[in-house]
Parts: sequence; structure tokens; C-alpha cells
Amino acid sequence: MLKIIIKSFTFWIIFILSVSTISAMEKSITIGMQLEPPNLNPTGGAAAAIDEIVYANVFEGLTRFKSDGSVAPALAKSWTISPDNLIYTFKLNENVTFHDGTPMTAKDVKFSLERASSENSTNAQKALFKDIESIEIADNLTVAVKLKVQNGSFISNMAWGDAIIVSEETISKAETAPIGTGPFKFSKWVKGDRVELVRNNSYWGRPISLERAVFKFINDPTAAFAAVMAGDIDAFPVFPAPESLSQFEADPRFNVIVGSTEGETILSTNNKKPPFDKVEMRKALAHAINRQEIIDGAMFGFGTPIGTHFAPHNPDYLDLTFNSKYNPSLSKRLIKESGYSADTIISLKLPPPSYARRGGEIIASQLRNVGLNIEISNLEWAQWLEQVFKGKDYNLTIVSHTEPSDINIYARPDYYFQYDRKDFRDLMTKLNLATDPKIRTMYLHAAQRQISLDYVNGFLFQLAKTGVANAKIRGLWKNSPTQANDLTGVSWSD
Repeated sequence: MLKIIIKSFTFWIIFILSVSTISAMEKSITIGMQLEPPNLNPTGGAAAAIDEIVYANVFEGLTRFKSDGSVAPALAKSWTISPDNLIYTFKLNENVTFHDGTPMTAKDVKFSLERASSENSTNAQKALFKDIESIEIADNLTVAVKLKVQNGSFISNMAWGDAIIVSEETISKAETAPIGTGPFKFSKWVKGDRVELVRNNSYWGRPISLERAVFKFINDPTAAFAAVMAGDIDAFPVFPAPESLSQFEADPRFNVIVGSTEGETILSTNNKKPPFDKVEMRKALAHAINRQEIIDGAMFGFGTPIGTHFAPHNPDYLDLTFNSKYNPSLSKRLIKESGYSADTIISLKLPPPSYARRGGEIIASQLRNVGLNIEISNLEWAQWLEQVFKGKDYNLTIVSHTEPSDINIYARPDYYFQYDRKDFRDLMTKLNLATDPKIRTMYLHAAQRQISLDYVNGFLFQLAKTGVANAKIRGLWKNSPTQANDLTGVSWSD
């Protein structure tokens, strides 16, 4: 009888422990990422990996992007626009606190936007704030932003990760121990391994399901595959080995998630550094590229060819791929006419993502076939940011620009590909002033045509979002309207 009682007791202990373990697992999620961010401050760094962790999770802005790309209220519950379209008055949500317990007020909005738009701002998207003339506080929950000129994209600009609201008292900690207002709080950063977040039980907004989120950094595609298969990673939203997706599709334990991104993948070109300071050489470059070969070889068929810096899923997109159709004979003739010497070494500096490293090898071969002397340098992310993005010490590089609707970067002469055309800047000014959708479409079409015919960059493909996740996970974004792993709506099914 005693043995029966002991066995029964043991069974129930094991059962309770098993249920507890399952319950704990379903309150936690481990997200795989290929790149580790250089820091966790989205207001001071350009790396997409920053927002992939903190956007909507740790930090929030006045507005935010939803999964379908539309803009929704966030810290601002509503806003009004003056008749002249120059003054935006934001009404803030009540009872919002930072993770250290201090209230978030209009003072923090004023500080954040003035800091982002100041002369000494280090914000990678400082241009988002250039039209701000002044910021006035009406009361603790009301702030008025006055613009110098009309900007039809201002509400959308406030949804970017670069426009998050921070506290003056804690912004100095943002790089390594960020303090925001979001549903998750920063817990731990084990450099070279993972970042851990925990649920903010004092969150002002809609409660979240998860109690803990871990972002695990796995650079090697083979290791990423093994980690997902073993269950060490619950979801890898941007899986670095698309060639392995068919294996996951055949396994009922997993869902393969294929969507679109805002990621225009381009052969970025230094327009002020010889030999590509000549439009003839940039045109030769464009016609030397076989886009489909790159998509098939580097992305295993996942990706949409583009001929300009614009997302194909956008209703204002123009298909201009014919302007740079693969034509190596034309490319060779243009190179010869330009006076290029094969003794001139052209640097191709590649960041870590697999699309860049794999695509770079293919592109280098294509360019060598038309007579260009290409030298590949594989850089770590911090090196790429320092040498290419900041230092502009390069000829060519490959990167996906994942920011939403960012054709306006071509109006920045000091941007890293150094395209300097006053008529394009004037075009962007007209676009910003326009509020009529038809007029805005006209200007966007003109902008796409100009950079396509100026061959500013080698326009390659729109980056597909190919991910894999445990089949029981619900609420992950299929598409990426911005660079984010938004976990606010994620849960586990029974």
C-alpha cells in the first residue's frame, strides 16, 4: 500500500513539475538574430539590429508602425494639425512611466525631439527632424511641434525607431542599459551571446502575454539551423540560411514565414570617389549586374528585382529595371569609353549579413567579367559602420536599406553614397510640401526615375523576409514595414 502511495505521489509531483515547466516555457520566447547590435540606443546608431530588439518592446515613440505598415498612435493618443499644416499638437497618454518609475511627460517629448534635431545630434536619421522649428509645452500631457515648412510625412517620421521618446536623466545609459516606456524592460546583455528582456508589470498600455524575451545572436547559418532544430531558438524571424527552409516546411513542428520587407538591397556606390564619380562608369556597373543570378545564388530565389530605391509592394512603385538591364557588352563599351584602367583597384567592402557576403562574391565575379579589378574586404559590423557609413572610405558595398519609404536619403549630399544633386533635393522639398496623394505620387515617380537614370547605386533586389518559428507561436510579424521584432502581440497557442 505504501509503495502505491509513493508511486502516486511521485506521479503527481512529476506531473506538476512538467505542467509548471511547460507553463514557464510558454511565457518566454527566444528569438534568433544573425547580428549583434553595437549598442541598444536607436537614437545614436544606424544598425538595424538595435531596433530589432528595442522597437516597440523597450522604447516607444509618439506614433508607431503596425505590422501592415500603417501608422498608429503610441505615446500620443491623438493629435491635431493646424490649418496651415505647420503645427502638430499631440495629446499624450496618461499614467505612462519610464522603467525607472518616473512619469513620462511633455517635457520628455520636448527633450527627445530637440536632442534629435540639434546641431550636435548623432541620430542616424537626423533628417527626420530637420523641419522642426520649435516645441512648446502646453501642459504635462500636451505638446505642440511647429514646423518650418509643411511635411506630409511628419506623423510617419515620428513612428521611426530613431524618434523614440527618452528621458534626459537616463539617456546616458541607453547604449548598454536602456530605459524606455515599453512593455518590456531591459534585464541583461551578455556580449557576444544574448540580450534578455523581462515584462514591465507597470506598463501603461495593453498587457502583453510574454514574461521574458531573449534575443540570441547566431551569426553562422549552420549553427542557426541546428539551434532551431534543437528547440534552442523558438523563432528566427530573418533566417540566415534560406536554402534550409524546405526542411523546415516539411517538419510539422515549424512554420516557415515568408513576407516582404522595406529592405532595398543595393550595390551602394561612392558617387564622389573615382572611378564611380562618372555617370558612365555607374551605368556600366548597373548593366554588368545580373540581378536574377544574385537572387538565385545568394537568396535561393527569395527576392524581387528592383531598378530604383523603392519597395515593389508600395502603390507608388515604378518598375524601372529595364533602365539597368543586364548587358555586359554595353558595360564593357562604357568602361572602355570612360578611360578606366584595369590597374585601378575597386574596393568592395562587405558587412556580415549572408545576402552581402554571398551576393558580393557573385557580383565581384560579374564585374570582373566586364574588366573591373575588384578587391573584396569582409568587414565586421562595427568596421563597416566606421569605414563605409561614417568614413566613406570605399568604392562599393552591399547593404539592405530597411527603413520605410526612405528615398529621401538621396537628398542628403553627406550621406555615405554621396549623391549630390540640387534638383533632387528640390524634388524632395516639393514632396514634403505636398499633401494631395496624387501630387505626392507624381513627385515620387519623378524621384524614382531620376536616381534610376543617374545610376546612383546598383539596385539589386527587395529583401524578402524569410523566417522560421515554432508552430505554436502566434503574433509574429509576417512582413517588416520597419526593422523590428515586435513582441507586443506574441503568444503561445495551446
